[in-house]
Amino acid sequence: MNSNETEQVNDEAAKLKEIEQLLLNALSLDEVHVTQAGTHYKIVAVGECFDGMGRVKQQQSIYGPLMDRITSGELHALTINAFTPTQWKREKVFNM
Repeated sequence: MNSNETEQVNDEAAKLKEIEQLLLNALSLDEVHVTQAGTHYKIVAVGECFDGMGRVKQQQSIYGPLMDRITSGELHALTINAFTPTQWKREKVFNM
């Protein structure tokens, strides 16, 4: 890997951490994991805040803090999986 490729990988990792921190600051989450494959992003969010919410509401709560990045085109092709801690114990093996 040359220095430009290394720098790009470091920039992408920093961007993912920044998105995770943004979501942690905006929502009451126990865990958040953001991964990227090309231009596609996957967000796995875990928190009691999702208890009793339908899937649409869960996704809306994740989209909210990211809306500026989505509308600017910085983020697109998002896959969002939101779980309560109890659900996450069951689903973790399938989502990581």
